[in-house]
Amino acid sequence: MGASQFEIYLPLLQNKTAGLVVNQTSVVGTTHLVDTLNSLNINIGVIFGPEHGFRGTTDDGVTIEDEKDRDSGISIISLYGKKRKPTPEDLEGIEIVVFDIQDVGTRFYTYVSTMHYVMEACVENNVPFIVLDRPNPNGHYVDGPVRKEGYESFVGMHPIPVVHGLTVGELAQMINEEGWLKAGKCDLTIVPLRNYTHKSTYSLPIKPSPNLTDDQAIRMYPSTCFFEGTKISEGRGTLFPFLLIGYPDKRFGSFSFTPESMPGMSTYPRYEGEKCFGVDLRNVTPPNRIDLSYLIEFYKQFSQKESFFNNHFNRLAGTNSLREQIENGYSEEVIRASWQEDLNKYKVMRKKYLLYPDSE
Repeated sequence: MGASQFEIYLPLLQNKTAGLVVNQTSVVGTTHLVDTLNSLNINIGVIFGPEHGFRGTTDDGVTIEDEKDRDSGISIISLYGKKRKPTPEDLEGIEIVVFDIQDVGTRFYTYVSTMHYVMEACVENNVPFIVLDRPNPNGHYVDGPVRKEGYESFVGMHPIPVVHGLTVGELAQMINEEGWLKAGKCDLTIVPLRNYTHKSTYSLPIKPSPNLTDDQAIRMYPSTCFFEGTKISEGRGTLFPFLLIGYPDKRFGSFSFTPESMPGMSTYPRYEGEKCFGVDLRNVTPPNRIDLSYLIEFYKQFSQKESFFNNHFNRLAGTNSLREQIENGYSEEVIRASWQEDLNKYKVMRKKYLLYPDSE
């Protein structure tokens, strides 16, 4: 891990006041980076927390307030509360910022959006930015629609496909060099992984967020997250979110589950207390691509088709095309073929920023 390679980044932090962008995944061995750096006498001036909070225990989409770390007493500024981007006041006295968060390699996972905004703030305030790189558990393939202009959002900051095939370090380089930061280029340092390739498999030792509970959920997430933009339950309110898909209608399948309130995972799940019928994906072999078959099949079976999709779907897809293609009855093969030209252009760009041997 980048965080384990002290010989590279400690000299950059010594005698400086650092800001950290971290959460529960920011560990060196079994010790949190905050505790590790404190033990090495690095002065930590502030901690910035992303969605789900510094400890990774807050529900999806829930606003998080500023607080103090109960162990170290360091101020924690939420970047998923009143603001998404550090202010000049937040960075006052901060001489360097370190980003160390485990990502899962999808455009709509918001940690990379937080990284973008912190990079932008660092440019504006002349603060160097370090990324301690971590593996991408979905880094062995590239797939999905590329986000189109006009569909920018916090779940779609960059014109990249749903599955981008980059580590956070590689993506930071792309963001920096492609001119996607409004204020110009960031003073960027990547501490790369050792012995990693894009063919590497990686089992996450710590849940990256409350509802990605295991490797199977992380591998299926690029396919099943689209259900958040529909009337169908993606399994929130169970122990297996993104692996159980269903709706309160027996026609949708013989498998059933009942969402219940689970604070810290999903306090108010869709169809709470209602039995949902559908599919169980806990034991399917995850494909090395986005699987649209479930989405297409559930749409076909849904009787009130005009209400199947909600406004969030196009933000997740990064385009209006996918929704229109499903509504018009296009096959998965035809939909996937429509992505290829944009994906091929993206793959050419991606190669410029790879730090590790590719799987393509």
